[in-house]
Amino acid sequence: MQANTWSEWHLFPDPRQRGILHAPFGAGCYELRHRTDGRLILFGGGGNCAFRMSSLLPYPAGCGSRDNDAKRDYVLQNLANVEYRTLACADVKEAMECELELKRNRAAYIFRT
Repeated sequence: MQANTWSEWHLFPDPRQRGILHAPFGAGCYELRHRTDGRLILFGGGGNCAFRMSSLLPYPAGCGSRDNDAKRDYVLQNLANVEYRTLACADVKEAMECELELKRNRAAYIFRT
């Protein structure tokens, strides 16, 4: 994995209550887990980590688009118990390498893609 360090775990903000998402506006990766038991929920990354993460909630709470409504619905239904961490990357190539590393452990996540 990259020399960068992961952020601390933060509660996933509820946009209906004007929560603030602390994530890189540039390239990066993220992980979501359950706050109470540490079960990993999902992971991802991209060229704009903050925007990608904001698409983890269904409209109108989230923005952007996702092909997996089950992920979006799951995050919204469990929002009070979801926390996240992020890893800022130098560029998209580095974010893709980080995401490949996370995929190697995909069996540990509820959503593996």
